[in-house]
Parts: sequence; C-alpha cells; structure tokens
Amino acid sequence: MKKSVLLLLLLCFSAYTLKAQNASPTYKLISGGDWVKAKNYYLLTLLEQDRAANALLKSDAELNKLAQAKANALQASLRNCKDALCLPAQIKFTDDEIHIVSARLNALCKPGSTLDKLVTTQLIPSGAYIIYKATTSADLLVKAWEQDAAAVNHTISVYAEGLKPNYPAIDSISFNTKARGYYTLMYDCSAEVAESTKGTTLFFEPALQAALLYLEVNERRDAAQFEPMLTTANKLAADRVKQIKWANYPYTHILVPGAGPEDRGTPLSGEGMLRCKAAARQYRLGVAPFVVVSGGNVHPYKTKYNEAKEMRDYMIDVLHIPTNAVMIEPHARHTTTNIRNDARMVFRYGMPFTKPGLIVTDKYQNDFITNMANRCQKELGYMPYKLGKRLSETALEFYPAIESLQIDADEPMDP
Repeated sequence: MKKSVLLLLLLCFSAYTLKAQNASPTYKLISGGDWVKAKNYYLLTLLEQDRAANALLKSDAELNKLAQAKANALQASLRNCKDALCLPAQIKFTDDEIHIVSARLNALCKPGSTLDKLVTTQLIPSGAYIIYKATTSADLLVKAWEQDAAAVNHTISVYAEGLKPNYPAIDSISFNTKARGYYTLMYDCSAEVAESTKGTTLFFEPALQAALLYLEVNERRDAAQFEPMLTTANKLAADRVKQIKWANYPYTHILVPGAGPEDRGTPLSGEGMLRCKAAARQYRLGVAPFVVVSGGNVHPYKTKYNEAKEMRDYMIDVLHIPTNAVMIEPHARHTTTNIRNDARMVFRYGMPFTKPGLIVTDKYQNDFITNMANRCQKELGYMPYKLGKRLSETALEFYPAIESLQIDADEPMDP
C-alpha cells in the first residue's frame, strides 16, 4: 500500500513538473494597458489585473503592513533626503522585504487557492518564467516574485541611481546624476510616485511605479514600441501564418539581424542594406514564406531610428518583397536577443516550432553566432536556439528554443 501511495505521489510530482514547463502558443499576454510593465514585470502586472489575487493581497495583514511601511518611507524620504540618490534608494525593495513577501506568497498559495489558479492559468501558460524548474505553484510564484522584485530594483539602480547597465554605450541613464538639477528631478519623481500611489494597499506599487517612471523620464520605454505587434505592425503577415502550407518550405522564416549606423542622421546602415539584399534573394528562391527583420533603437546612443522598421521599409519599398511577407522584431539590442525575440515570435505567432529558421546576415556575424553559446549563457542563462547547418557564408540554420520565453530581469528596454 505504501509503495502505491509513493508511486502516486511521484506521478503527481512528475505531472506537475511537466505542466510547469508547458507554455501555450495560444496564450495572450495581459498588458494591463502598459507593455513596458507587462513585458518586464509580468507577475506584478497579473497581480494588479486579477481581481481575486488583488483582493487577497490587499486583505493580508502582513502585506498590508508592508504596503503602509513603503508608503511611509516614501513620504519620509521627501522630508529627509538631501541627496539626489537618497530618494530612489528609499523606494527600492530591501532584501528583508523581499523575503517577507516570499514567505507570505508561499503561505497563501495553497492548492486550489486564488494564487494557485493564477499560476496554473496565467503564469505557466505565459512561459514568462519558464526556466524555473518549480515543483509546486507556490515555488514558481515565489521565484517569479523574486525575479520581478530584482528587476524593479535593477531598473531603479540604472535609471535613477546611475548604475552602469550591461551595455553602457547604448543603454546608460540620460542624466548626469551629479548635476545640481538632478536632485530636483529625483524629488519630483518621488513626489509623483507618492501622489499616484496614494491610498494603495498593494505593497509593490510604489517601487513598481517608480521603476516605470524612471524609464519614462529617461525616454527608455523601448519595450512598448509597436506593441501589440500581432494586431498592428505585423498583422498582415501574422494573418497569413495559418494559411501557409509548411511542407512546401524548408524553413519557417528568414531572420535578418539589424546593423545600426554610426551617425545619428542615417536611418539604415549600408551593412543593413546588404543583409536585406541577401535575405531577399533567399526569399525569392522560395526557402521560406516570411522574412523577420530584427533590431531596436540601438546605435548610436538614443537614436531615433529603429533598425527593424528601417529594414522593413527597405525590404518592401526598395527590394519589393510583399508587405504580408515581412515581419518586424523591433526590440532586440544585441545579437543574442535578435534570435531570442525571433524565437518568441515563432512560438506566439503559431509557426511550426520544431521546424528550422534561416539566419541570413554577413559572414562575420554568422561566424559570431556559431560561437555565441558562452555569451548566451552569461547574459541570458540559457541558449535561445540550437544551431543547424551552415549553408554558406551568409546563411545559417537554427532551431528556436522554448526557454526564449523567459523574461530577462536586467534588460528593461528589451526584457
């Protein structure tokens, strides 16, 4: 009898572990009216939007006490902080606060509870925290919370306190934190957060709203550009996906990573044009029904030009590729995320996920991609693709990886 019970428990454990990794291609991310917030801090967005979960957190005595403490600390900082960097520092989550919340979420997330349902119907199918090998709903919920808390703190550190981001040349803060006027800006930001969150009993709201505000005043809301792409910028091509006879093509799509110009007045670099030409040739050979052009507003620092948009216009207007065959991926800031973001699109747009795509770029970038595993592991924590055959200097097969759905906690412009 004991062996039977043990076997049943093991089977249940295995079933949950498998389910926990089962992201759904039909799942639609909930934006809550703010794509920057949803793409960076998805659990916190869900906790705001789900009425039952929202009410549960507001009614919890310990979390309510924390919410009041955070509001009081914010008000006190306006009275007491005489240094610019003191103000944002008072808004961030402390390690003790993060641990308190983790303990409460673990206690509240019982089987069949409101939070358990949130995990199973939203968090798991979203794939937003897919790399965490959680064994229970509570375990995954706590891991997601701790990631979001760290992501909020990181945003505040970089875009208010001036911490160097992963790539300072393109992603740094827009202000001189030592300038005389910076204290006024930080004071006004804290005052705005205090006013906009007045009366809230959700413990995470002041820090969350501060992170979003710092991104906004830095003009760093890149993550929201062109969203929701599925129903706007990419609608014509996305609508064709379900009509494609995939057996007629060796590849689902051609991915073209962007190449930013060196000066602020140039919309599309010469290298970007050449990559588009190579991709257009492959498209006309019939190797894939779609071309995905990938790249954000990256080079030079704070450029107004978006690599994907400029390449899309060039593909359509100059190279005469059909409009409904070209998709944009306008957020990637690095070669690693060109492929990661592309994999996300393949999954969410309903292309066959086990079928390869084809990267078309210059020889040197393809050389780099074939040896990029260490960089991916360092920056993302996983490989967003598996390599296939190198067909030529400019063409390289790849297979998307489901881990690509994972939110990146330290890249708020392209999480």
